[in-house]
Amino acid sequence: MTARALMLQGTGSDVGKSLLTAALCRIAARRGVSVAPFKPQNMSNNACACADGGEIGRAQALQARAAGVDPHTDMNPVLLKPQTDTGAQIVVHGHVRETAEACDYMAGRGRLLAPVLDSFYRLAAQYDLVLVEGAGSPAETNLRAGDIANMGFARAANIPVCVIGDIEKGGVIAGLVGTKAVLGREDADLIGGFVVNKFRGDPRLFDGGVQEIARRTGWACFGVVPWLPAASRLPAEDAVDLQSIAHGAKDGLVVAAPMLSRIANFDDADPIRLEPSVSFQWTPPGRPIPHDADIVILFGTKSTLGDLGFLRAQGWDHDIIAHARAGGRVLGVCGGYQMLGRRIADPDGIDGAPGEAEGLGLLNVDTVMTAEKRVAPAKGACALSGAAIDGYEIHMGRTAGPDTRRPFALMDDAPNAAPEGARSADGRVEGTYLHGVFASDAFRREWLARAGAPAAGGLDYDAEVDAALDALADHVECAVDVDALWRLARPPASRRAGGRAADSATGF
Repeated sequence: MTARALMLQGTGSDVGKSLLTAALCRIAARRGVSVAPFKPQNMSNNACACADGGEIGRAQALQARAAGVDPHTDMNPVLLKPQTDTGAQIVVHGHVRETAEACDYMAGRGRLLAPVLDSFYRLAAQYDLVLVEGAGSPAETNLRAGDIANMGFARAANIPVCVIGDIEKGGVIAGLVGTKAVLGREDADLIGGFVVNKFRGDPRLFDGGVQEIARRTGWACFGVVPWLPAASRLPAEDAVDLQSIAHGAKDGLVVAAPMLSRIANFDDADPIRLEPSVSFQWTPPGRPIPHDADIVILFGTKSTLGDLGFLRAQGWDHDIIAHARAGGRVLGVCGGYQMLGRRIADPDGIDGAPGEAEGLGLLNVDTVMTAEKRVAPAKGACALSGAAIDGYEIHMGRTAGPDTRRPFALMDDAPNAAPEGARSADGRVEGTYLHGVFASDAFRREWLARAGAPAAGGLDYDAEVDAALDALADHVECAVDVDALWRLARPPASRRAGGRAADSATGF
């Protein structure tokens, strides 16, 4: 049986497509509908390791969680992971295919429509409903030729579209009306309505705006969604959101993290920043790392050598070294771990431009970048306390040296039954390739207590995320005519026939 499908596109980036898709996934799952998220193409350095050994965007992993299903590489068949301002690693069906400059990728991306459709139709054969998230905006008509992320995909599979507008940014009427104005007729014919997102205040004040948009576009309005503070309790998709994230307690243990230019998997920080006993602070470029920090964490990066240079340009190397010499604690995760060592070598340009550089020298280890990429869930235990750790690995490079004899963790998942990571002789500087470790509540509490945190507040991180997803779903269900959206969804075109699927007005 083929699923029904519906696509959410936006008037631009960061209009809330990802969270609205997650909300609709949770709503459908609560109604007993088997639902899967799908994003044809994502650009993000925040990735999730799937059980099948591939990686997808973290946003799709969160949507899968909302849907009550395991994340799978078919849910995000093309993932672009920026390494420089103009180049990215191209991940297809969860595995690295190549590294390409933006202009080269854009010229040849049309060839990826076939693997994108392969993934989509596999999901459509397994679920009742597939909720598709676009990328950027269909109004970027200069990018329409060869498009696989928005209307190019919608047309190929003949999927109806709902367009999302973000009123917080201003110009939402122009954004929605302008989108209709610049689209070609066949693209515009796929759009069945719109949603206005992130409204602050009384939504009734925008009734006239809704009427104006509907009059000028001919589209139905499915709802005006008020701003939801609970969204800050969910992982952010883009690094541009980090400075707006609430930092938790104003007192307690101070944890600081520099915002690297290619920061990756920064949602590793979420369980820490939600701890009531922790004051978590992102340090943006141009500012020093706070002198009162108890812990400095260097999170992952998509370009270790590139961000090591960026870190030095900010003067953060001096801040971190001075912090460590004064007895402060430092943790490096993945690329951050590599930076804490003595030297990093990337002779073949695996992780960006070829080269090598001295690290911060806080761990007695060296790293060599290798073409093999390790992508896998990982289970183990803290080497000091024995507290269970449940995380994942996504990295290139191999790290070795004397400090690895004092591991961060002991892994118990075959075939990697081995010590992992490193600690300095005094135990105050640590490095690990493991992402997601702080979502393990017992380990997080023990690790923070070791650093001097007040008594743990009892945060159950998994329960917190699920509660936030439920709150998001409740919020959207109150503001959006979900039944009308379900009626808009329909079976996609037959893959072999390539024709237009029959419409159906039956809801779920």
